[in-house]
Amino acid sequence: MSEPKPKKKFSRRKFIVRSSVGVGVLLGGIYFSRPAWRRSIASMANSAEPFYMGGTDKPLLWFEIRADNQVLLHSPKVEMGQGTFTGLAQIAADELEVDFSQIKVVHAATATGNIDGLSTGGSTSISSLWQPLRELAATMREMLKHEAARIMGAEASALSVKEGVVSGNGRALTYGEIVKEVKEWEIPETPPLKDIKSYKFVGKPLPRVDLHDKVIGAPIFGMDATMPDMLYGAVVRPAYIGARYVSADTSQAEKMPGVVQVVKEADFVGVVARSIVEAENAKNAIQVTWDVEKEWQSEEIEEMIKVGKGEPFVIQKEGGAKRILDNEEDVATAEFKSPIGAHAQLEPNGAVAFVEEGKATVMISTQVVKITRKEVAARLGLDEEKVNIIPTYLGGGFGRRLHTPNAIQAAVLSKAVGKPVKCFFNRQEEFQNDTFRPPTHHVLRAKLGSDGLIRAIEHQVSSGDVMFGSPLFPGIAEPILGADAGAWRGGMIQYGKIPNYRAVSWRVKLPFATSWWRSLGLLANTFAIESFMDELAIKAGKDPVQFRLDQIQDDEAGHRLKEVIKAAAAKAGWKDGAHNGRAMGFAASTDANTPCAQVAEVSIEDGQIRVHKVTCAIDPGLAVNPDQVRAQCEGAIIMGLSASMYEKMTVRDGQLTPTLYGPYRMALMKDVPREIDVVILENAEAPGAVGEPPLGPIGAAVANAVFRLTGQRLREMPLELA
Repeated sequence: MSEPKPKKKFSRRKFIVRSSVGVGVLLGGIYFSRPAWRRSIASMANSAEPFYMGGTDKPLLWFEIRADNQVLLHSPKVEMGQGTFTGLAQIAADELEVDFSQIKVVHAATATGNIDGLSTGGSTSISSLWQPLRELAATMREMLKHEAARIMGAEASALSVKEGVVSGNGRALTYGEIVKEVKEWEIPETPPLKDIKSYKFVGKPLPRVDLHDKVIGAPIFGMDATMPDMLYGAVVRPAYIGARYVSADTSQAEKMPGVVQVVKEADFVGVVARSIVEAENAKNAIQVTWDVEKEWQSEEIEEMIKVGKGEPFVIQKEGGAKRILDNEEDVATAEFKSPIGAHAQLEPNGAVAFVEEGKATVMISTQVVKITRKEVAARLGLDEEKVNIIPTYLGGGFGRRLHTPNAIQAAVLSKAVGKPVKCFFNRQEEFQNDTFRPPTHHVLRAKLGSDGLIRAIEHQVSSGDVMFGSPLFPGIAEPILGADAGAWRGGMIQYGKIPNYRAVSWRVKLPFATSWWRSLGLLANTFAIESFMDELAIKAGKDPVQFRLDQIQDDEAGHRLKEVIKAAAAKAGWKDGAHNGRAMGFAASTDANTPCAQVAEVSIEDGQIRVHKVTCAIDPGLAVNPDQVRAQCEGAIIMGLSASMYEKMTVRDGQLTPTLYGPYRMALMKDVPREIDVVILENAEAPGAVGEPPLGPIGAAVANAVFRLTGQRLREMPLELA
């Protein structure tokens, strides 16, 4: 559908792009001491509302009306299994006044202009688009209605709209029929939005819009992408930490069957061939010289990551926790650890690129569409407008696809041969060159009062980078923020009635790449804090659920946290202690303003931990699609369970291992709880975060249950009995 020049400017209202850290706050920092300034920013980041970073306020770039009355919604967010496309279709259908079946959601390519300037991640897709998408859909509806009025010779106010048909004045026109007659669109002011209670699709457990394609195995993922006359590329990638490419002997590879060209760049060497097998064989024949400064070992990494070894930043402070804990007796202390973790997503990274005549097209599964365009354009020396990134469905994201050097490599190879080139990591390369979840070390201290409640508590976490070093955040962010918000996510004390509390984040620069991983630091931080809360409840002689409830503040956030704790305990039939060979463990967390509580029911079978049931209560605000909320909770719990109980990367002789699925132990079907019971508490008129918050409590819930069965306090992930 073409985009005629609008006559009237669309009112953006809340569509205006907001910054996560306001300019006023940054400038105001000069009036505070630097630590106070950074704590203020950390507090803002911990409670920030979701925001949309796109600059597109034109309905015609979002909606494409077809002659058959189908509506294409060009999504600025990518679909990676989280159900975003389904939720967006529900939101748009209600305001656009079409049936849910009439909406087809597709990825917006950069050529259309409708792309998110930041990323798809952080559990923000539905929540950040809730307001702008409703306004855009309502505006598009009114545009169609006004055009129908012109065609019919009637007043727009006299017309009605239902399922994409405008009726009145004795006539009826479909949206598809109206579009055929439009010569120039008039874009009105944003109309009032419909009452949420009148919505027919929002709030309903409708089936996924991508279900059919995935069931039949349709070619929708990045690995399925093809272009005419496509060749295949392979790049020699380092197997050692910190390895720097020096030179390569390509003489043998150049003679091998199917090889079209060997490409040498300053930072990598690759080969283009007529098939995947021929490209891989030729790549393996290239003799590369690497400069490796040091062969690292796991023991050295563990020493580096200890609290006290990096650079500390106080991210939360209330009262005199440090003074109390440093000087008084009977202070409880505990330490916890988490290992290096891989993303291990099913689809390896890769791209299909075609560079020709001063322009480039890249088909890729990426979470950072606009950044990918910027990086490819910079490498090729092109204006960004000359690079079209076409996103595909993602075969798993989890933060791994927030880094896309594979797009650059495919584009460089394509430019060298003048034809489309498909270039992907193999599985071993994917593991070796991951941007890993960093290991962590936690030290906690607490002092109980005479009433058995916590008088003072401190959490110190040491971690490698998560947010810093990412292309999403420029280097200037580091001195401003101080602490890496990704590393300390979930690391603040959420029990606001405690009079004295303190949280400290220690930053450690590790020799290998670490970055985003689903929920960032939430899993490790919640494991440490909620395991310690369980210890303190036992020390105080109190029920661990009531112990938490007694220390939650009486504000809106506190009320929501209390309600999910009560709901999870009630639904699970909470019982403290061991009963008939089983025990329950409890944990709770608040992430991205979404509180979540979980109860894990556990037994010990043949010396192994067996999780039978997990009960999860979550308050996600408005549930646009309750079935998708449940699915996200189930997926997050299983992923968190796998990371908590099985997954671990080690460093041996400078290499990160293992490098294949077999030895990289993950939760199998036999390890998954037979029952995951999800309770949804809706507490707002707008949706909140769902994809990551349920991942937080599971590790601590399982560990706390194990303690009740065995008396062993498990302080390190993956959880293993002595």
